[in-house]
Amino acid sequence: MTNLANMLCSDMRFIPSIFVWLCTYLGIMAAPFSIVTFSADVTVPIGHGMMGGLWKAKSVADPLHAKGVVVLGGEKPVVLVSVDWCEIRNESFDRWREALAKAAGTTRERVFVSAIHQHEAPITDLEAQRILERRKLNGSICDLSFHEKAVQRVVTALIQSLKEPQRFTHLGLGKAKVEKIASNRRYILPDGKVSFGRGSASGRNVLAANAPEGTIDPWLRMVSFWNGEQAIAALSTYAVHPMSYYRTGEVSADFPGMARDQRQKETPACMQIYFSGASGNVTAGKYNTGDRKNRTVLASRLHQAMELAWKNTLLTPVKKIGFRNAKLNLKPRNHSGFTTKDFEAKLIKDANPWQQCLAAMGLSWRQRCERGQPVDIPVLDFGVAQMLLLPGESYVEFQLAAQKMRPNSFVWVAGYGEGGTGYIPTEKHWEEKDGNLGDWCWVHPGAEKLMIRAMGEVLKKP
Repeated sequence: MTNLANMLCSDMRFIPSIFVWLCTYLGIMAAPFSIVTFSADVTVPIGHGMMGGLWKAKSVADPLHAKGVVVLGGEKPVVLVSVDWCEIRNESFDRWREALAKAAGTTRERVFVSAIHQHEAPITDLEAQRILERRKLNGSICDLSFHEKAVQRVVTALIQSLKEPQRFTHLGLGKAKVEKIASNRRYILPDGKVSFGRGSASGRNVLAANAPEGTIDPWLRMVSFWNGEQAIAALSTYAVHPMSYYRTGEVSADFPGMARDQRQKETPACMQIYFSGASGNVTAGKYNTGDRKNRTVLASRLHQAMELAWKNTLLTPVKKIGFRNAKLNLKPRNHSGFTTKDFEAKLIKDANPWQQCLAAMGLSWRQRCERGQPVDIPVLDFGVAQMLLLPGESYVEFQLAAQKMRPNSFVWVAGYGEGGTGYIPTEKHWEEKDGNLGDWCWVHPGAEKLMIRAMGEVLKKP
């Protein structure tokens, strides 16, 4: 009888009440687990730096949000929060984790902070901004006062949510193939040469548009939390740069925000949260011309995948919650243009403000590495599923490698954790001279081996 109930509880999408009651009566449900959901507005003010200070916010097309959950019932609470910002780097990343950890009564490494990486949104790096301000330079990455206000809004929302935890009994696992969004930056030209030039809006480039998608992860994966038949939260992840068009100054959560908001309207009792997967080298370029109308087209395609993943969801009783974390020590990049001396040479009043911002961010990351602070690679483990957070703009190959490490499990990957790294490529990309590594990569070659080792450490079967 117990085996029958186990089978029914783990394999059925919509579980009839009799089976939920049966599982509970037979003691198959694990010790009580609970979850809270929270959301806060983190829209930047007009005039704030966008994408690290390359341009300024002029208007708000749609608001930016931080949406998350706190999972309770393991050794300590675990927080997962997705933020409609481009990147959260270095001390800024630590500030988010420390503040939310204190609010949730947990430890810093148990706070999974992930930026969705929209470009009509801010990059934050507190020490980099202080470097600019101490030298009275024109470059401006982020507003320090606004940053703290945004963090406190999220903290307040989290604390408020903790007053009403909801029991969850089942984990929902679903996935769906996403049609006509993702394509790898790398594609082969007619003469056989390799190009890395397929950006987020390359649809007008005939060669980029006609070339195969290349190495991508075509699946949107969704982990949802259920109390019997009632869904409480659904966390989706998909590996693609989340941009349709940008550099307009119109603050926006772009097409992932549109798709997420539509799903929220359709499931008002279930919090819909979206994370960008490891997609440093994956864009919508093959299928996107950059026309404004394409934002709606891409949102519709992503929404369809979210809807299908929901329909494909299978429920399984939650029996345990595990957590593991690996410490990753990445080396700061030492190529010409990336040394302390090189950064200092750009941190002068006559330098281009954008170059000042890049140098300040690079110096902030280098100082972090030199003081020996590692990057956390955490995983939340439910046995049947693992939720992994990777740093920065990790290339999609790392996400695919993580899934191969646990081929019989449901491996859900979020990227854009600690943003100080910039791009994290594989060794092959260094060898092939990936042109995207010219200015937005602050880690030295050799990171691939260290990343794979850390991922293997946390994804190993206990």
